[in-house]
Amino acid sequence: MSTLPSCKESSKLVQMEHIYKTFNKGSVNEVVLFSDFNLSIDKGEFISVVGSNGSGKTTMLNILCGFTDIDSGRILLRGSDISRLKEFRRAEFIGRVFQDPSKGTCPSLTILENMALADNKNKPFGLTQGVNKKRIDAYRTQLELLKLGLEDKIHLQVGNLSGGQRQALALLISTMTPIDLLILDEHTAALDPRSSETVMELTQRIVTQKKLTTLMVTHNLKYSVLYGSRLIMMHKGDSVIDVRGEEKKRLDVSHLLKVFNEISVECGN
Repeated sequence: MSTLPSCKESSKLVQMEHIYKTFNKGSVNEVVLFSDFNLSIDKGEFISVVGSNGSGKTTMLNILCGFTDIDSGRILLRGSDISRLKEFRRAEFIGRVFQDPSKGTCPSLTILENMALADNKNKPFGLTQGVNKKRIDAYRTQLELLKLGLEDKIHLQVGNLSGGQRQALALLISTMTPIDLLILDEHTAALDPRSSETVMELTQRIVTQKKLTTLMVTHNLKYSVLYGSRLIMMHKGDSVIDVRGEEKKRLDVSHLLKVFNEISVECGN
């Protein structure tokens, strides 16, 4: 589990405070993406994030995960400043599922071996077997939750699975050990419609059962309305819509599409 020091109990799990980020600084291609950007995420929230290309969605995720450095500002997780922590350190308490199904699993290893690696996350490595045979039944039980029949293919190489199966497995693997925050980076965008529906239903089930605080970036406006307790639409490095609870429940795709189209016209698209 996380090595962060325990802090005073608060409903705020994540706080991005006064974030500034400029790309290609000092060049003709300079782009100021974030200028005094702020975001707070409460424990247990499931946030859907939408927005046009270049709005800052993925960069926000990369900043949270430590893949992209900030120019100034700070990021707090459970009250501790993680702004300067390296990406591999943040991976101890942040799980991430990428758009590309191949990024969340190792194709040359079996389902069993992939799960064993995930099970040993944050544990010291020694000269012991990578797969604990006593855990195989537990892995099968977890695979049954996916309802894809993977529990009967536990010795199959992951590279032989379909994109939807791999993404479902990646989602399961990313949540096998305790994490503070689950990040879903357009995790259904590369899937066919049927697989997308399956993965989203699975996402809802896992997030609910494990009570995970979740930040999901998606281009699918329907999913952003159907799933999550809060919705944010980003534009030019800031939020133009931020609703939750009953207000979010009253939103529909047509309203989001109207705002999205207005933004596109403003940008000359």
